[in-house]
Amino acid sequence: MILTDREIKHCLSSKQIVLDPMPDEEAFSATTVDLTLGSAIQEWIYQKSPPTIYPANPSYKFSEVVDKYTHTIDITTGYIIRPQQFILAWTAERVTLPTESKIAARVEGKSSLARIGIGVHICAPTVHPGFDNKLQLEMCNHGTINIELRPGMKICQLIFEVTLGTPDLGYAGQFKLQTPPQA
Repeated sequence: MILTDREIKHCLSSKQIVLDPMPDEEAFSATTVDLTLGSAIQEWIYQKSPPTIYPANPSYKFSEVVDKYTHTIDITTGYIIRPQQFILAWTAERVTLPTESKIAARVEGKSSLARIGIGVHICAPTVHPGFDNKLQLEMCNHGTINIELRPGMKICQLIFEVTLGTPDLGYAGQFKLQTPPQA
């Protein structure tokens, strides 16, 4: 069951959902709440001869790949994402979904950005119960024009859903303790 704006606000006031900082009133629509772009991104470093990585290798660690092949950029004055470019970004808001609240969320793009080519996630829309962090966005410019990104702009929206029960385990994925980079 998807929560409406009224239920989202009730869950925020009862701390079943925590968004820090709290979005402005205009961030809410009938069944979503908008989140904004943070001030740092990780840009993939161009490789003339790209390396090959093997994610199925038991010793593969995403954090090591990111450390080796990206650099952090402060986008306070803006950032131009070029056509076909892929970056990692974060929301300005920290999202907390206490496991006992029986609430999960989905990250979705903004249609106003999608219509000019910006996608905010490739395959990871689910925010599991127990999650407590800023959301990492897998952003790509699928379009044909340069697009300027700025911190604080509406970048994605969350759809909240009630789970059928409380999970045995809250979110315990490899990104649980990951913190956004500081530019």
